[in-house]
Amino acid sequence: MGKAEAGNDVWSVWLRPRRDRRGEPPLTRARIVQAAIALLDEEGIDRLTMRRLAERLDVVAPSLYWHVDTKDDVIDLAVDAIFGEAPPKASAGRAEDWREDVTAVLASWRGALLRHPWAAAVPARRRPTIGPHFLAGMEILQATLVRAGFTGDALSAATWVLYNHVMGAASSQATLRITDEERRLGQEQLKTAGDRYPTLAANGYLYDDDWDGSYRTGLAYLLDGLEAQRRPV
Repeated sequence: MGKAEAGNDVWSVWLRPRRDRRGEPPLTRARIVQAAIALLDEEGIDRLTMRRLAERLDVVAPSLYWHVDTKDDVIDLAVDAIFGEAPPKASAGRAEDWREDVTAVLASWRGALLRHPWAAAVPARRRPTIGPHFLAGMEILQATLVRAGFTGDALSAATWVLYNHVMGAASSQATLRITDEERRLGQEQLKTAGDRYPTLAANGYLYDDDWDGSYRTGLAYLLDGLEAQRRPV
């Protein structure tokens, strides 16, 4: 994989200038991203390599480096592309409608992550998500919160508690794997150790797999809390 040049600390594909395209082979960034998403959907993020991506595109691996420097670039581009599949709609609604508009943005993000489970853990990597499709959704989210009366530190806190809820919920749902037998055995162990874990044993901790219901209820709790804190303009 390519590396940033000495003295260059700009690692994000979104912040580096595009390379000169003179002499460039007949391959586009859009084709690379489309092929990468298909490969990631089929085989997961751990199987993605520049060589395998080149094979899927029926090109030699060095030709990819006309368009991207590293595998991380490919992943960043692919993640942003999935956020653009079903983007949230900007709203000119009333301040009183802010809950519905926030819910719509988060539903768009959650849907993208659940359609492409490999992406669920990517936003937590070392680099921020700053592609144009994701930023368009973030703009709608923050504009909605400002319309509802959140500014300054309150806007930042409201933004990130909502972001962390949807990203954390989608990541858990997309990546957690447990069989029915593991649930049964694990819950039996909790009951056996009921003196140490009485609440977990009594409330079926390992049988809790209502992902959609838990997500909606958790979001309602957050929105109720934000409602109590907001200062309408």
